[in-house]
Amino acid sequence: MTGSIRIKNKKASYQYFLEEKFVAGLELQGTEIKSIRSGKASLGEAYCTFKGDELFIIQMHIAEYKMGNIYNHKPKRDRKLLLTRRELKKMKTKVSEKGFTIIPTVLFINDQGLAKVEIALAKGKHFYDKRDDIKKKDLRKDVERTLKQ
Repeated sequence: MTGSIRIKNKKASYQYFLEEKFVAGLELQGTEIKSIRSGKASLGEAYCTFKGDELFIIQMHIAEYKMGNIYNHKPKRDRKLLLTRRELKKMKTKVSEKGFTIIPTVLFINDQGLAKVEIALAKGKHFYDKRDDIKKKDLRKDVERTLKQ
């Protein structure tokens, strides 16, 4: 993941325990790659779901390309994720368990110029888990402040 474009889902690690991560390709149309290269995408509301045996990313926003014409894409259309059959089967069995979901964490351009998305098998956090994360973050900041002084 050394490309120049890295669009992160900042809420993901706060709202979920990220169990296992996978890197998937995206099936894009027309001007979508140009919008991603210009950084006009968002993973904030996005999630992944199975339709049959295929995995799709839902609610990922890729803005319409400014220089596009009538062939421009829809910003929030469902996009197919490209994974191996073994990875899909593994994810489908995990998602069928109670509490697991698949969420996108990072959208990036790899060294070959292809758009990839890092997805994670995740389990939702309870309110008290989120409080623990906030405490740890505050303690870490306090330690950094004292070291700088």
